Amino acid sequence: MNVAWLTWKDRDHPEAGGAEVVAHELCQRLLAEGHSVTMLTCGYGDAPHREQRDGLTTIRVGSSRYAHPFQALLYYLRHMRGKFDVVIEEVNGAPYFSVLFEHRARRFLLYHQMERIVWFYQTKPPLAQLGYYLLEPVASRLLSASRTPVITVSDSTATDLAQFGFTKPHIISEGIEIKPLASLGRIKKFMRPTLLSLGAMRAMKRTLDQIEAFELAKKQIPSLRLKIAGKADGPYGQQVLARIEASPHKADIEYLGHVSRDTKTQLMRRSHIIMQTAVHEGWGLTVTEAASQGTPAVVYDVNGLRDSVRHEKTGLITSAQPEALAESIVHLLRRPDQYQAMRRKAWEWARTVTFDKSYQDFKQIVGASS
Repeated sequence: MNVAWLTWKDRDHPEAGGAEVVAHELCQRLLAEGHSVTMLTCGYGDAPHREQRDGLTTIRVGSSRYAHPFQALLYYLRHMRGKFDVVIEEVNGAPYFSVLFEHRARRFLLYHQMERIVWFYQTKPPLAQLGYYLLEPVASRLLSASRTPVITVSDSTATDLAQFGFTKPHIISEGIEIKPLASLGRIKKFMRPTLLSLGAMRAMKRTLDQIEAFELAKKQIPSLRLKIAGKADGPYGQQVLARIEASPHKADIEYLGHVSRDTKTQLMRRSHIIMQTAVHEGWGLTVTEAASQGTPAVVYDVNGLRDSVRHEKTGLITSAQPEALAESIVHLLRRPDQYQAMRRKAWEWARTVTFDKSYQDFKQIVGASS
């Protein structure tokens, strides 16, 4: 089977995140079963236009986030149309519309999430209003009218898609890269109660809310510490660094910058709670990764995060306010028995969230057979 995979970012893109991990893992399993995969994606820096690595062919077209979908579609029509058995089009804000022009291949749309409110956090006016009220709704209606099968990763995104005419989306399991702990018995947490903030600092992630929640919780748990790991690029990242410097508790806030995978795993393993406060997610991948290391999460009640946390079982879901986040942190850390039970349930659930299962779901939908 010859597969074309259209997506804004490949795994090596400097802004790559959870969606790119999912695409990479699924593509690797397709290749392992003897299928051919070509990824059409956006260029960046000095990345080569065409690259082949571990059997995966990657073609990079354009370098602008907003021009890329049009450049990629033109490239596809000129050089790729009619050459594939299956086309997977990831929709991340701006679709390629390949499903409207490719008629030979079996076509599928892959949504990790719809942008919706994210437009107002990641895009400046008037593009934010244009994207929210016109571009995404119109594009979504056009795509749903094509009756192309849709794949997504959470019930929350499936509900969003239904509002724009997508009926009966296929939901595949998520997976995690990090190997779950074999047991919780020998893992030692940091001596002092420690909160973990993990991920790139972007406005839609609301890292500032996490710092405020830490400061509020510290009033009741004086020994509390906060570790922040992630890139601080851009204006929002600079706001976060300035907020750390201005905090009355800056001595107990450690900013680590971008960390390696091994360091990230150790932080997840040894911290007591991971916080996630995004305005919208497809699935909270870092939440599941932390759970696999025996660390429960306290998260905002938003799409994606309410899917990756089972309230009062694998973590706590709060209203989207720093005060509520702080209250839940204090509640959990002051109840050792509940905390230990939640650690175990989070770990047990995370062990069932695998890319092998995700791939089995995926290939049943697209008709891949080894």
